[in-house]
Amino acid sequence: MTTAAAATQRRWFVTGTDTGVGKTLVSSAMLALLAASGLRAVGMKPVAAGLDAIDGEWRNEDVERLQAAGNVDAPLAWRCPYVLKAPMSPHLAAREEGVQVALPVLLDAFERLSAQADAVVVEGVGGFCVPLGDDLDTADLAVALGLPVILVVGLRLGCLNHALLTAEAIRARGLVLAGWVASVVEPQMLSPEGNLQTLRARLGAPLLGVVPHLAAPSAARAAEHLDLRALRASAAHAARRTEAPLVSAATA
Repeated sequence: MTTAAAATQRRWFVTGTDTGVGKTLVSSAMLALLAASGLRAVGMKPVAAGLDAIDGEWRNEDVERLQAAGNVDAPLAWRCPYVLKAPMSPHLAAREEGVQVALPVLLDAFERLSAQADAVVVEGVGGFCVPLGDDLDTADLAVALGLPVILVVGLRLGCLNHALLTAEAIRARGLVLAGWVASVVEPQMLSPEGNLQTLRARLGAPLLGVVPHLAAPSAARAAEHLDLRALRASAAHAARRTEAPLVSAATA
């Protein structure tokens, strides 16, 4: 699937400046907005590392949150083809279990989800270039999917460098940076507005929202701080046309 086609079909790849910056919260908030607009929306976590005991079963919390935020009942094998036990880099967790993460498996799962949904939000693992195997990383996956990318920037010391380098890496691979979301991960960060102004000036992509540090994070609460309307302009740029708005005015 080309980036242009993915843009007009409401498909996005969500990445972050690092692990623990709020990718799942932002992805879930996007799904909540899309579902609330009447679209069939589903989240995909191609590879998840780290299992917790949830309701007496071993599950991955990120995968569960994405499923709860969407409104499409799809098999786990499509929503997360590789669920690994150890909470470490996926390539190391896979190696421990004797598993090889295969790109064709991930692409097949994505296509199956796409056939069932109007909107698909694919959440990556950690940052943009996290290894999934000896010769595969999340950047390779994003390129293979050809999706417009949404970058979640964790607002903390060092975020400027992390965000600008990630944006450079995304564009170097021929992908469209459709937008970015600021996530307040360090409430006591000095000069947050100054950092936001710098990123607005330098990232070259629309700011979709600033998610504050929430005492009780939820997709619904985070969704209150997102505005997806700017994605329409990014899609038009990627697709070279302006028809077929991505999301309704009510939620976009």
